[in-house]
Amino acid sequence: MSGVNNRVKNDLLIIYSCRELDNFQWKKYIAHMKKTKLFISIILFTFYSLVTAGAFIEYFTATSNGENIVLNWQTGRETNLQKFVILRGKDKNNLVELLDVVAKGDFSTYNFVDENAYKTSESFYVYQLKIVDKDGNVSYSGYASVTHNVSGVKRTWGSIKALFR
Repeated sequence: MSGVNNRVKNDLLIIYSCRELDNFQWKKYIAHMKKTKLFISIILFTFYSLVTAGAFIEYFTATSNGENIVLNWQTGRETNLQKFVILRGKDKNNLVELLDVVAKGDFSTYNFVDENAYKTSESFYVYQLKIVDKDGNVSYSGYASVTHNVSGVKRTWGSIKALFR
């Protein structure tokens, strides 16, 4: 902790004496401070994700392959994690639950193929993961969005098949 206090004292001394810095030195100092703030923000985000979410999400993507929408995500540490709930909607304010995915453990890769996206009239979808830990605490991933263009033939065929189910 004393290292942090010394760093703060040094920064204050630099700020106090900034009137003596030339333009190049000032810009260099500001760039250094921006990097420091970014580093601290990343550490705090990582800590927050691990403590509240039960899982650190390395990435979460949604892509359209013309037939279906494929979701992929990878976790880092999974702490006390029970499951992921996949949410889908036409925008981030209208998400509905699609299904639950059981947690596999630390550093796992997950994927889900949304074969029902063509059955709606929407072509733009937003997905999110609801992260549920074993104590019932819930948090959410970031959003993944995708434009999904399905041919009229597939959409019609899908509607016909749904009539006979």
